[in-house]
Amino acid sequence: MSLFTADSFALLLAATFNAGTVLGLASMGLLINERSGVLNLGAEGLMLVAAVAGFAAGVHTGSDVLGFMAGAAAGAVLAAVFGVLVIWLNTNQYATGLALTLFGTGLSAFVGIPYAQARLSERTQFAIPGLSDIPFFGPALFKQHPMVYLLVALMLFLTWFLYRSRAGLVLRAVGESPESAHALGYHVRGIRLAAVMAGGALCGLAGSYLSLVYTPMWVEGMVAGKGWIALALTTFATWRPIRVLLGAYLFGGVTMLQYQLQGQGVQIPSQLLTMLPYVATIVVLVLISRNPAWIRVNMPASLGKPFHPGA
Repeated sequence: MSLFTADSFALLLAATFNAGTVLGLASMGLLINERSGVLNLGAEGLMLVAAVAGFAAGVHTGSDVLGFMAGAAAGAVLAAVFGVLVIWLNTNQYATGLALTLFGTGLSAFVGIPYAQARLSERTQFAIPGLSDIPFFGPALFKQHPMVYLLVALMLFLTWFLYRSRAGLVLRAVGESPESAHALGYHVRGIRLAAVMAGGALCGLAGSYLSLVYTPMWVEGMVAGKGWIALALTTFATWRPIRVLLGAYLFGGVTMLQYQLQGQGVQIPSQLLTMLPYVATIVVLVLISRNPAWIRVNMPASLGKPFHPGA
């Protein structure tokens, strides 16, 4: 029997877009952060807190929209705390990001205790009328949650924003040379805080998508390293939105492939298949690290460096 039929391949593509949306939203948020010169290693913690916040809001209100809003708000608030610490108080960005991950992991585990057995209201099945009935392409592309299409729109917007708008040019200038931007009269700290909060909100959307759509339940630690994969993906994509989106789908496809292979009865230990997305992350990082000049050319020049207006 063939390993992949047309129907099974269509379902694999649909699952790839679904899984890639979680990574894509988080990576887009981290891209905004890093384009402003701020490195946030707390994506995992942000996504966990947002996941439980979004799930709790969904349980109590029955509305996924309010759940997404709660997740985005939780991510933005935690990111604002991180931003104040690293931008105004000049704490070490690496240590503060790691502390945020630890804090988010513990807080989400504590807050999520009452929701471990909770259930969301009946899930809505989305489909685009007419297009969803097209053989192969309908199940693969046109029966997705609206957030999947929103991610594509977000990629297009960020591409325009960063490379075609004045505000995007200012954001990139802050990430490349904050001293020059400050000399021109721009409020570097305020711009960086806004970028950090916007990035936190997108990480929050990723976390709430995880608990409301991708696996509609709350389980402690359910982000399972996706925040770290999103961080690696941002570097792998050289801080460009279109490459972030393609990379998210690549890693999402690798994640879903393990389930496809297990379902087809492929004689490979399940533990090895579960390792696939993480092994792929390590391989990609090793490959791009072989050419550090390529990273330096594309990386924001002031990434991870504190800014002192009075210096």
